[in-house]
Amino acid sequence: MKKICLLILSVLTFANVAVADINKDAAVQMVKNVTKEGIEQIINSNSSVEEKDRVFRKLFTENLDLDFIGKYVLGRYWRTATPAQKKEFIELYKEFNVKTWSKRFDEFKGKEFIFDGTTPANNPNQVFVNTSVPMQEGKPASVKWRVNDVNGKLKIIDIIIENVSLAQTARNEYTSFIAKSPKGVEGLLENLRAKIK
Repeated sequence: MKKICLLILSVLTFANVAVADINKDAAVQMVKNVTKEGIEQIINSNSSVEEKDRVFRKLFTENLDLDFIGKYVLGRYWRTATPAQKKEFIELYKEFNVKTWSKRFDEFKGKEFIFDGTTPANNPNQVFVNTSVPMQEGKPASVKWRVNDVNGKLKIIDIIIENVSLAQTARNEYTSFIAKSPKGVEGLLENLRAKIK
């Protein structure tokens, strides 16, 4: 009888988890807010580099799960990094991406993101929001946004441009750098500090 009760409980628990799939419409709306109110408006304006960086910094802080991304990007080295190194890496990673993508998204100046629905992820708490950007030459550029739901709070955890994952690319680059650096994680931090300056 006890086993039957446990079995029923586990089925009910699984059912509750299944019902708690990510809200796809909310994920799409969140990405629309990021692209429309942030990227398109600031990129299409004549704002200064400083103003663009400020807007991108706000977008990254409010809409990306930097802790989640930081853990993923550092891979196994996240476990060996000190609390101070983890904290600094998150800040440096954010600042580096602010400057990188402020310039990268200039490629989309005068363009508009077209929303092409969603694609399920392996994790029921995540979904890919599919967008494309018409370009002057060739086919539209594909931009996919991986959105994660943590306790009802939606955050972007990866951006895939033309099938290239920013998170995976950074992970490959950073873990390779750490493995080769005599200073390990500290060596990566020094490298990021220099790049930002």
